[in-house]
Amino acid sequence: MVGTTIEFFDFYIYATAAVLVFPTLFFPKGNDAAALLASFATFGLAFAARPLGSILFGHFGDRVGRKATLVGSLLTMGIATFLIGLLPTYDQAGYLAPALLALMRFAQGLGLGGEWSGAALLATETAEKGKRAWAAMWPQLGAPFGFFLANGVFLVIMQVMDFDSKTSASNHAFMTWGWRIPFLLSAVMVLVGLYVRLKLTETPVFAKAVEEGKKVKAPIGEVLRTAWRPLIIGTFVMVATYTLFYLVTTWIVSYGTGKVTDKSGVKLSVSYIDFLEMQLIAVLFFAVFVAVSGRLADRFGRRLVLIIVTLAIIVYGLSFKWILDPAHTTQGTMLAVLIVGLTLMGLTFGPMSAVLPELFATNVRYTGSGVSYNFASIIGAAIAPFIATWLVKDYGVEWVGVYLAIAGLSTLVALVVMRETRDVELDKV
Repeated sequence: MVGTTIEFFDFYIYATAAVLVFPTLFFPKGNDAAALLASFATFGLAFAARPLGSILFGHFGDRVGRKATLVGSLLTMGIATFLIGLLPTYDQAGYLAPALLALMRFAQGLGLGGEWSGAALLATETAEKGKRAWAAMWPQLGAPFGFFLANGVFLVIMQVMDFDSKTSASNHAFMTWGWRIPFLLSAVMVLVGLYVRLKLTETPVFAKAVEEGKKVKAPIGEVLRTAWRPLIIGTFVMVATYTLFYLVTTWIVSYGTGKVTDKSGVKLSVSYIDFLEMQLIAVLFFAVFVAVSGRLADRFGRRLVLIIVTLAIIVYGLSFKWILDPAHTTQGTMLAVLIVGLTLMGLTFGPMSAVLPELFATNVRYTGSGVSYNFASIIGAAIAPFIATWLVKDYGVEWVGVYLAIAGLSTLVALVVMRETRDVELDKV
């Protein structure tokens, strides 16, 4: 949980800055919408890198062990994040600035691509019988905790520096150097994470597989040859989760603060600070319902819980026409939209760190679960803010909801064909 909190903190401070800072400082001036789309494009680069990270770190995770690989993923993410805080801006370095920003974002993706499956396996392979979803829930809490810390740090800095994104110029102290503080602070958090991870021991399930000579030379090849079906199912099981999260955390910030205008010509005008405060409230529901989902998945099974939640996500998306109508949306209704969205996110995200590892054999579990998780990030998350920004501008906010509902439908199909995995014995597969 500590390690994933740090990794997600690093990942989410980029998402926050992608809306607030990077369009102004790292791209040519003149067209605000184009700069925002360009910023979202670099944001999406990390998701293209994540499957590569899962293959790279998965290879060593299934060959060398879970512990050493988790240390490597943490260092990759931490160093890239720290370096973002030192990058020159477009005014200082021209097109080199967005190129370096894209490179560091790609490195972040590599690190997080190897992080999640290692943390999930560490939890699931050491869990008590009948409590695997509850044990696997703990690293999942890193997502809401990291998000809370990332937005909380930005909020504190903005308030201390008296920054209002709606009125302040690009030469404000926050835009000059204040935005760099969260990225530089990640160095301290990485040191804490390393201290924790270096004290870990290898999981008994992996140690048993090594003892029995079950390691394979090329885990990704073995996955593609023997586990292609769970690979496809696991990928689409995660698609709705990813799409939901990046719509209600990244895209919705640009929509709610008026950086993108609905096709109707009406745009919302919530201040960025107010929006951050609302997100910090809503993310608490995310954390609580991650924990709730762990209990539910152990009691009723992974499949049933996820089918019900996915149906709710589809209904939520189809309601965007009314709940996010710019002519009637208030700060209060926006908070309600965020709370409902992140509650659903907690319920769908919580069981995933049990479900995906349970689909794969021990000798390819790190690679298989990681590749599924991160291929889903390309389909469900990488382009979600970009597509949603285009949809709301050209077709209206209701079509963003339709987009979410389609993602939910793809996940529903995968869940229907997936077998229940609650009673799978991890050391028997």
